[in-house]
Amino acid sequence: MHKKRDLVEIFGYSPDDLTRDARTLWNMGACPFINKPCTKINHDQTITYGTCSVTSPYGDIIICPNRLYANNYELLARVSQDAFGAAIPFLMYDNFIEQRVLYDECIVALGKNSGKEVQVGRSLSMDWVLAHILDAELKEYIGIEIQSIDITGNYRDAWHAYKNISPQTDKTMLPSSQHGLNWANVHKRLIPQLIRKSIVYSRSNFVKKGLYFILPDIVYQKFEDVIGNDMPLASKMTSETITVYTYKLGDSVSHGQQRQLVEVRQFRFELEEFSSRFISGPNLPQGEALDKVIRNILGVQ
Repeated sequence: MHKKRDLVEIFGYSPDDLTRDARTLWNMGACPFINKPCTKINHDQTITYGTCSVTSPYGDIIICPNRLYANNYELLARVSQDAFGAAIPFLMYDNFIEQRVLYDECIVALGKNSGKEVQVGRSLSMDWVLAHILDAELKEYIGIEIQSIDITGNYRDAWHAYKNISPQTDKTMLPSSQHGLNWANVHKRLIPQLIRKSIVYSRSNFVKKGLYFILPDIVYQKFEDVIGNDMPLASKMTSETITVYTYKLGDSVSHGQQRQLVEVRQFRFELEEFSSRFISGPNLPQGEALDKVIRNILGVQ
C-alpha cells in the first residue's frame, strides 16, 4: 500500500526492490526500457533519478515517456500493425541499416533512439515517424506523439531514502514524496502541441493516416476535462485523423519483476473536431462565470 504521495517505480522496479537486477540499474543509472542511460538527471547532472512513475490522486501514473517503450518498443510495433498491417516487417533504424538488403518492403521507425529525431523548422520536433519503404522508395509515413506528465515540487528526500534502503529499514518511517503533477500543462502545452503537429502531418503528401497519440490514460482523462468525453469517432483513417492509445501500469508484482504496461483504450477522431472543442469546447467556462469572479475580486455588484 502506497503512502499518500510516493515513488512507484525507479529504474523500472519498485523503489524498495533490493534484488540484483534492480540495484544494478540504480548503480548504472540505466533505463531498462530504452537500454541507455536514464535521462532524468538533476540540475547539476550529478544524480540520475530514474523515476518512472509516482502516485497520484487518480492512481499510479507514468511520468517518464520512456516507460512506455517497454518490451523493446512494443507499442511502436502495435502502431505499425494498425497503420500498415502485420504483413510488413517493422524495423528500428539500426536493424534497417543492417538488414535493408533483406527487405523489399518494410516499416522503419525514426526517433531519438532510432536513427534521428525528425525536426521541422526551429521548434517543432516529432517524437516518432514510421516510414513505409517499398523498393527503396518512401511510399507513406505516419507520426507518433508520446506524452506522460510533468511533475512539480521534488521527491529528493524520498529518492535518497530508497537509494539507501536496506532489509532492516522500517518502511513506515520513509519520508513521503513532495511531488505534484502539472495538470495545467495539458491545456497550456500538450493539447496545443498535439494540434500543431497534427496540422503539419495533415499537409504532407506522404501522410494518409494522420497522427498517433500515445499517453497514460489518467493524463488523457485530463484532456477530456477540456474537450469532453463524447468526442465523435472517425470511421476511417485519413491524413486529418488522430488515433489515441492510452495505457496504465498493471498490477503490482514481486520484487525482481517489472509491472506490465496495459492498454486501456484505442480510438480515433478528426483533427478539426478536436481543435474546435479545445477552442470552444463543452467544458469552457461561460462569460457569466468570468463576470462573477471579477466582481467578487473587486467587491462590487
